[in-house]
Amino acid sequence: MSTSPPPPLALLLDMDGVLAEVSSSYRSCILLTCAHFLPQLEPCPVTSAVVKARKEEGGCNNDWVLSLELIKRFLPEEGREPTLEEVTAVFEDLYQGTPSSPGLKASESLIPALGVLTELRRRLPGKMAVVTGRPQKDCDWFLAQHGLSGLFDATVCMESGPPKPSPAPFKLACERLGVAVSEAVIVGDTPDDVLSGLSAGGRGVGVALPHDFARAVLDGADYKAGGLSKRMLELGAEGVIRPGLADLLDLFPR
Repeated sequence: MSTSPPPPLALLLDMDGVLAEVSSSYRSCILLTCAHFLPQLEPCPVTSAVVKARKEEGGCNNDWVLSLELIKRFLPEEGREPTLEEVTAVFEDLYQGTPSSPGLKASESLIPALGVLTELRRRLPGKMAVVTGRPQKDCDWFLAQHGLSGLFDATVCMESGPPKPSPAPFKLACERLGVAVSEAVIVGDTPDDVLSGLSAGGRGVGVALPHDFARAVLDGADYKAGGLSKRMLELGAEGVIRPGLADLLDLFPR
């Protein structure tokens, strides 16, 4: 007779798509950056569907690198291949903003209700961390912008080491929280998040993207049956929860 695993002692949360709604910021920056370097192609072949499909494959936790990869995929033979530094500069101008143009990061919103995160913190004092591929300054900005800085005991960001799906971010977060990897669960919206936890010897739970979940509800479909949700389950996620993280309250006892 099978038994459920014990509740984890620590919660590691990805940021983009889990805490932060980024469809109009990071995802838009990918599309606009690719269009900038592929002006001879109209319409730009790098679409939201192309980005989503690539995310489902995994191994693309850095959006600067992903943008360059997609540009190179569609670059005509006569086109000049940009450097990563050039791609990053265009991407960052779009995201951070310039003196003449506001940054797309201003469009980001908090997906979970603050009350849900506060209750999770009450149940997990000293045992919550953010594990993200964002640069540290962008992570800190979002947490401060939405009053979340005091809820998390550690942050593991781009500068911390190898990106997900490497087990390194998961292990480092556990080290900073003072827990064993087997006692922690990472919650994310991509295969890279789940694989980071599983390859470290921990646990992984998927969360559906708000847009994908809403579309499934409108279509009367199972939100776990396709796309990123299906892929995360195939890779070994314990489950895929609804956007907003309220389902996590069932994972952690009062």
